[in-house]
Amino acid sequence: MARRFSPPPRTARGGNRKVAAGKGLPEIIPIERCGSDADGFPLARPLGQSGDGEIPGFRLIGTAGEELAVGERALARLVRRESGEIDAQIIRRLDDAAASRVVGVFRRTHDGGVIVAADRRDKSEYRVLGHDAAGLGDEELVVAETLPSRQFGKRARIIERLGAADAPGAISRMMIASFDIPAEFPPPALAEAAAARPLGATDAAGRADLRHLALVTIDDSDARDFDDAVWAEPADDPASPGDSPEGWHIVVAIADVAHYVTPGGALDREAARRGNSVYFPDRVVPMLPEALSNELCSLKPGEDRPCLAAHLWIDAAGRKLRHRFERAVMRSAARLTYDRIQAARDGAGDPDALAPERLAALYGAFAALERAKRARGALLLDLAEHRVVLDAERQPVAVVPRVRLDSHRLIEEFMILANVAAAEELEGRQRACLYRVHDQPDPEKLAALRDFLAEMGIPGLALAKGQVIRPELFNRILTRAAGTKEAALVNELVLRAQAQAAYSPNNLGHFGLALPRYAHFTSPIRRYADLVVHRALLGEGARAAEGGLEEIAQHISATERRAASAERAALDRYRARLLGGAIGTLFEARITGVAAFGLFVGLPESGTDGLVPISTLPSDYYDHDARRHRLVGRRSGRVFALGDAVRVKLAEADPVGGRLIFRLDVDAAAQAPTLPPRGRGHPYRRRR
Repeated sequence: MARRFSPPPRTARGGNRKVAAGKGLPEIIPIERCGSDADGFPLARPLGQSGDGEIPGFRLIGTAGEELAVGERALARLVRRESGEIDAQIIRRLDDAAASRVVGVFRRTHDGGVIVAADRRDKSEYRVLGHDAAGLGDEELVVAETLPSRQFGKRARIIERLGAADAPGAISRMMIASFDIPAEFPPPALAEAAAARPLGATDAAGRADLRHLALVTIDDSDARDFDDAVWAEPADDPASPGDSPEGWHIVVAIADVAHYVTPGGALDREAARRGNSVYFPDRVVPMLPEALSNELCSLKPGEDRPCLAAHLWIDAAGRKLRHRFERAVMRSAARLTYDRIQAARDGAGDPDALAPERLAALYGAFAALERAKRARGALLLDLAEHRVVLDAERQPVAVVPRVRLDSHRLIEEFMILANVAAAEELEGRQRACLYRVHDQPDPEKLAALRDFLAEMGIPGLALAKGQVIRPELFNRILTRAAGTKEAALVNELVLRAQAQAAYSPNNLGHFGLALPRYAHFTSPIRRYADLVVHRALLGEGARAAEGGLEEIAQHISATERRAASAERAALDRYRARLLGGAIGTLFEARITGVAAFGLFVGLPESGTDGLVPISTLPSDYYDHDARRHRLVGRRSGRVFALGDAVRVKLAEADPVGGRLIFRLDVDAAAQAPTLPPRGRGHPYRRRR
């Protein structure tokens, strides 16, 4: 079991650590993941430290750090910053379990076969000898354990078969295995779920009765669990009677998961271990068994369900006037979708989706909340999201942009308001709260953004040094870039400059939402954080406050990042599979990243990303200008910079690793802008 570790105090920068005892450390050392900082970045400590005195702590940089679980070990290279802080970059894992396990595709050879790892960072091929390969099909997904071997190179033995690599569901199965996501519930947890019963008359006693309210759920058309329902009506502001502008009374009713999941029980232990549900295009790995997540805790139409309701009163400007929480029983009036309610609002859909006065009240309250959001200066990023379209056999047919409707924003604003009220309620009662925190951007990231925006030369995009950083500053940048060809890139760069949101018992506020306090309350079916907040509101959070709220926060922040990484990796593999038949096809793309080893390019319509290796660029020595995000040909002066439009040809597509390799179109590469040739001797020398 990993030893408990308390990281050194946070610095004013809001993330990295000053390393007090790390001056004598070598460049490469073994480290152990010990948690996360307030920004959600993974933290590690050197192995072999006694724990007496001040232990140096490092931020883990790169995606490998996010995939290292708490307690796991790795060999890392220390990166010393000018500020005196030290980051750690993982070279390879050291844990026996992690080092001895590989997930990939089996490919048959004359003497057995090889396993090609699904992790694209692992370039190895693991040999499977004939007797170990018996019965395995070519291009079959497998889980294997590595074997020591001096004679045959890297060897492995199959321990689990996941099916054909091109079968329906193969990609999600591969990601579940690769990220070690718990997919099977232990028998005690299933037994607890099976023993749960619908809300009875005895259970309903003492609860407020909200069955007279036309509460409705609004979700995606393919949603299977419904944990939030909403309702609104006009309400005058009692503080300003008479001819004062009209306000709104909103009810957000959330499934009362705490009614079924008791602290310390088998269900609770498993939900805490999972931390959250994981969503793939073809399946969900739920935090709770389906008997609860899809049935008893799901707010189905016409069914009595226990809920925790937030009554919220706002004025015409969207400012919250007061709130009240109550344990209640509700009955959903309708299961609506974002598309259906938006069509009804636009007058082009089903007029019976919701009574006109109820629909008008929901959108009226939403309009007020939107005004409040803009008034407080919340960050207004416009980022493209994509979804996989599956056919009847669950095979991918396309990756398309997600359409953002006002109905999506309506639910988001209602949920944000309820989350704010939950945090305020717990603070008012002086109870421990598991906050959702989002710290200010790191100064180094801001400096990089400032340099690039200045390089773009678009008036109004400069970030002046010494400015007080507030979300509205970024909004001015985004507004200025709107409508330009650089708009998508500027939105992406502003996102990259932000800190990572995380969970913490210490309130740092939420920078992106421009809120002084914020907690997750509205999704207890799929997030353990919300269940913790529910219990605190119900007076059941004392045990967590006394013992391990910090530990819970670190753990569920890590499982959240694991889920996001797995979902992102699955999407990459769906894209690669769909493009497998398009080798040689030309695409219009844009440079989304610049590294010393090549250019990352993106296809806007599908969000697909791939690499143009530097070795394939027109013959030259290329200097990597990291500050300006560009490669510059030393002889030709040819420039390839972040944001440039390019035409590329697909050269390779690897659906197992989710890797796409492109080549620049020769004619387009010849037309790239140029700078005056530079002399020799530049420290960043790259040659074709």
